Amino acid sequence: MPVIRLDGMAFRPTLFAATGRTVIIRGKITAGETMSAESLFSLCSYVVLPSWALLIFAPRWKWTARMICALIVPVLLGVVYVALLASQWNQLEGGFRSLAEVAQLFSNPYALLAGWVHYLAFDLFIGSWEVRDAQRLNISHWLVIPCLLLTFLFGPFGLVLYLALRFALRRVVWVNDGHA
Repeated sequence: MPVIRLDGMAFRPTLFAATGRTVIIRGKITAGETMSAESLFSLCSYVVLPSWALLIFAPRWKWTARMICALIVPVLLGVVYVALLASQWNQLEGGFRSLAEVAQLFSNPYALLAGWVHYLAFDLFIGSWEVRDAQRLNISHWLVIPCLLLTFLFGPFGLVLYLALRFALRRVVWVNDGHA
């Protein structure tokens, strides 16, 4: 099993199981070596690339949008995010009340990395939603690919483009995944 080590703490997943709609991740946190922020940045950045490739090249594979891209990879990134925050919590300065406080908060490389992991997880989740929504609305995947690329690179820009596309083609405004 892989080990995620941050600032003297290590998270070792001991069980990962998907049963129906339930995903279980269990593990333990132990003392261990520290992984540098730069190494973890590279690891997390590369982890999302296969998911984005699946969204672009294999969008109809049953595991792509629902499990891998909307659940498994974002949850794993979420575990890294929580571990980053937990390992740095007492060392963080700054806050969210002003731009200066945010800049101070992100002067800590692990807090900055947590922000990056946040973007990776949420952008992938949104890209996954775009694929599922386009399939539900019968929008050509070829038209969705530019939206996915922009979501991957610029987050909200890709989402806005996708929402404009779905409105232009289907006159759909509501975002409810087809449920009442």
